[in-house]
Amino acid sequence: MKKELKKKVLLRGIRPIMFDRYAGDNKTELPPERKMYFAADGETLMLPAANVMSLLTSQNTISAPKRFLDSRKYKSIAGAFLSYVTVSPWEIPFICDGKPFKFTGFVDEVGGEHGVYIHRSVARLDKGIPNPKVRPVLKLPWSLEFELIVLPNTEFNEDMLYNMLEKGMLAIGLGTYRGVYGKAVIETWETI
Repeated sequence: MKKELKKKVLLRGIRPIMFDRYAGDNKTELPPERKMYFAADGETLMLPAANVMSLLTSQNTISAPKRFLDSRKYKSIAGAFLSYVTVSPWEIPFICDGKPFKFTGFVDEVGGEHGVYIHRSVARLDKGIPNPKVRPVLKLPWSLEFELIVLPNTEFNEDMLYNMLEKGMLAIGLGTYRGVYGKAVIETWETI
């Protein structure tokens, strides 16, 4: 790769996406509407670019390199992605029906209109201690459109980056409860 590469990427969700934004400490419990990410207007649902970067670069949680590459190699590739790849914009709006999705309140989980519903479940901690979880979920259809900027480097090529993103979106996904929620396919991968 001799010069900067810019790719227009469109991810099309194939599973609903679940949110559980971190409150800043482990004791604060946020209401469901505050567990999502919003753009500056306070209505447009978005995903921080850091979530896409985490899928490509994380070494302490599951990431595409950690999942699909040899255990002796994944750290160097994840580090290279971190060094040479940028996702833009920083706040990626969710697109539904061709326009940014505006959150106006929760909808019913079963059937009905498109939107965000509240998922209630109980996770079990060590020794069977119940841990109730209340999290918002954006129904299908959803998509995310962003740019990947890749700086010149000798550590990976475009094919490897594409393959890690493609495999990662199918096997791991974005958001919380990844692997069940937040899966997507690459609809667009165009040089710009």
